[in-house]
Amino acid sequence: MGLLILTTATVLAVTPMAQVTPQPVEATPTATAAPQETPATPAPIEPPVVSQTTPAPAHTEDQGEVVVTGRDPSNAPDPLRSINVTAFNATQAVDDALVGPISMAYKRTVPSPFRSGVHNVLYNLREPVVFVNFVLQHKIGKAAETVARFAINSTIGVLGIFDMAKRKTFKLPRRSNGFANTLGFYGVPSGPFMFLPIVGPTTVRDLVGGTLDRLILPIAFGKRITKPQFAIPFGVLGVLDHRAEFDETLHTLHDNVPDPYANTRAFYLQRRQAEIDHLRGKAISNSSPMSEAPTGPIRLKSKYPTPPVAPAPAPVPQETAPGDPVTAPRN
Repeated sequence: MGLLILTTATVLAVTPMAQVTPQPVEATPTATAAPQETPATPAPIEPPVVSQTTPAPAHTEDQGEVVVTGRDPSNAPDPLRSINVTAFNATQAVDDALVGPISMAYKRTVPSPFRSGVHNVLYNLREPVVFVNFVLQHKIGKAAETVARFAINSTIGVLGIFDMAKRKTFKLPRRSNGFANTLGFYGVPSGPFMFLPIVGPTTVRDLVGGTLDRLILPIAFGKRITKPQFAIPFGVLGVLDHRAEFDETLHTLHDNVPDPYANTRAFYLQRRQAEIDHLRGKAISNSSPMSEAPTGPIRLKSKYPTPPVAPAPAPVPQETAPGDPVTAPRN
């Protein structure tokens, strides 16, 4: 016990001595200079950190440029591009070998009055869809004109074979509309772009809208319109008529161009957006409906290429190396 008391007293005696010794060191002016030199030592360590973070804003700006182009409402995202390109190439192969030649033979051999009659009947069948969507868009005047068109062409025009409504007596031009337009009219985004083998170019919004359009036809004309004996011949004639009408447009988009898929995508998305903008009251010079071939020259705002980032990493290390002496003077 005596030893423990002695040891404790020794420790207590040494402890205040350790507390007293730093006091004169802090009061010394030389000791004050030492703390000033101490923060100066990590200063060289900071510049490498700054130089490493310097390339990051450069990449952010590059990405920002891509986002700016994406703000265009006619530029839908294309996350399935590789699948879309494969479907596009397969469709083109079938079109070159089968659909294109047959449609052009149909155009050359079938008399024009018959082709016009088929064309008019197909569009007359869509008038109920056009009417419903004009009502949903609160365009009651155009909805009333659509009803008048349908009544005139279905009676005087012999079930729509003759487009009597557009003549000078009535002056009721045909207008295109659908549920996809209504969704776009109310601000629903297009969603990803897709190229489907049978449907062709479309988006998620247009695919949903087209499905709703087809549901109106049995309601307006009865279920007999969906029977094979009616649906198959009219479907085939519709494909041939549409393909023959767009033949010149397809050659312009696909022949002797570096990226026919990008041209097709840009053409489809821009015309769809122009159609929706026209419904919103914006003045669009070339806003003819998608169901009709363009009458004026085709002008694409861009080819919507995929952002190739392969050459970008090369200059990044070269800019980082000489960055150290540049950042040094900043400190």
